[in-house]
Amino acid sequence: MNESTIPLNHEQQLDSLSSAQEDIWRIFRVMSEFVDGFTMMSRQNNLVSIFGSARVKPGSPYYELGVRVAQELVRHGFNVLTGGGPGVMEAGNKGAKEQGGGSVGVNIELQHEQSANPYIDRNRLITFRHFFVRKVMFVKYAHGFVVLPGGFGTLDEFFEAITLIQTHKTKPFPVILMGSEYWTGLIDWMKSTLLKEGMISESDLKLFEITDDPVMAAEKIAQFYEHHKTVTNF
Repeated sequence: MNESTIPLNHEQQLDSLSSAQEDIWRIFRVMSEFVDGFTMMSRQNNLVSIFGSARVKPGSPYYELGVRVAQELVRHGFNVLTGGGPGVMEAGNKGAKEQGGGSVGVNIELQHEQSANPYIDRNRLITFRHFFVRKVMFVKYAHGFVVLPGGFGTLDEFFEAITLIQTHKTKPFPVILMGSEYWTGLIDWMKSTLLKEGMISESDLKLFEITDDPVMAAEKIAQFYEHHKTVTNF
């Protein structure tokens, strides 16, 4: 008898029912997160997301780069969205707030608690339980990504953004890598391995740009929107 056709005993049926009910309630919890996120984020405008490591400290080069690029973005009429935590995220919110721009945070619950940084505007902070809900907020409402050095989470956001643009699942938007020395090895690998093996096209390497200049980063995003409307991405 095929294993899938073996009838469940009473205890197994109860376990299966309990699991199904748990998944159904999980759907409602996820829906609630989306509703809360859409409600808060739909009131924001002209957002650019700044990504990077939560581990960098105030005063370090990458932290100060995050502050400066946020300030330049505000000078060009943008507001700043970050993951709401410490490190580069804090730097982005700090720069935006100091320059008088909007400072928005979408935080995440972690096992080792990630506290929201103090530079987020009142009523512009929301904390999510699920990473995938939070990531939707970044892509849907941000009109550009500025990606500073970071770890797995930063790489995840970067690659998801360029994948969605590559596959036309979202409208094109500027993606800027900052910290060229940090990213050089990754870009070289893309060219020497991904491109060489035919896994990507030459045009895919144009889905993002690299600069170490905060002024240039902000200008590139501003120039893009001289020819495109700042509308939500999907």
